[in-house]
Amino acid sequence: MKLVFAGTPEVAVPALDALIASDRHEVAAVVTRPDAVAGRGRKLVASPVAQRAEEAGIEVLKPVRPRDEDFLARLREIGPDCCPVVAYGALLPKTALDVPARGWVNLHFSLLPAWRGAAPVQHAVMAGDEVTGASTFLIEQGLDSGPVYGVVTEEIRSRDTSGDLLGRLSHSGARLLVATMDGIDGGDLVGRPQPADGITVAPKITVEDAAVDWTAPALRVDRLIRGCTPAPGAWTLLGGERVKLGPVAPAPDAEHLEPGVVEVTKKAVFVGTGSHPVRLGEVQAVGKKRMAAADWARGTRIEPGARFGA
Repeated sequence: MKLVFAGTPEVAVPALDALIASDRHEVAAVVTRPDAVAGRGRKLVASPVAQRAEEAGIEVLKPVRPRDEDFLARLREIGPDCCPVVAYGALLPKTALDVPARGWVNLHFSLLPAWRGAAPVQHAVMAGDEVTGASTFLIEQGLDSGPVYGVVTEEIRSRDTSGDLLGRLSHSGARLLVATMDGIDGGDLVGRPQPADGITVAPKITVEDAAVDWTAPALRVDRLIRGCTPAPGAWTLLGGERVKLGPVAPAPDAEHLEPGVVEVTKKAVFVGTGSHPVRLGEVQAVGKKRMAAADWARGTRIEPGARFGA
């Protein structure tokens, strides 16, 4: 089939690579978000998908809005049979959805209908799910509600961050997407409607959502921080200044501490929660590099009785 691939971040690159490598399909063009300001120099930078497509000599389309007539006209000129999508990052209007004869097929990182929305992996980790996966489905006007073509499953390991899990799903999902394109091309794969039960929603995780509530049990604190790693990054306040936190380790055998109270030992930093303490991993103060918690504590000179969140 002739394909136009839509995607933007690094997690979409394995799927693009897999489709480029396929002998059965031609990636005629790529659709991605416009260049964005990034880095300390605040320069415009092309998306990871755009960079990979340019390396492969594939035409790149960067519409500000997918409903822009110039973009739609070019899409019609290319005439794709199908448009596979991975984390494109913009809503597709009906005028775009109607262009490919076999529709737009999304690779979504959950077992639909669970965790429909922008942040399925983060929500699965924060909820303590033991198993998740990826699904391919036909995009409709509803939120991730279209008929499902195929799924793969993935265990959520006890210390997984959302970045760890998404990294594995990006590769298993890439293989699923190619198999889905093959099945659609062969005419032997039909989407099945999603069940009405088991629907959960996974909205985007905001910076405010990533603030640690130290009155929550240690298990919930642990899941929140892992779910927000690497983005948007869990954080707390110390003396009115924001401190970013890497994954922590629950420490049920440590001495009891009140929620948010910080205790520094020679080799570790513990913080009280609503149950037992957690041991900090890496910490990043404003304007500083990420570092081991013990090193951060020595440099910051944490006073006895200091409390996070205040």
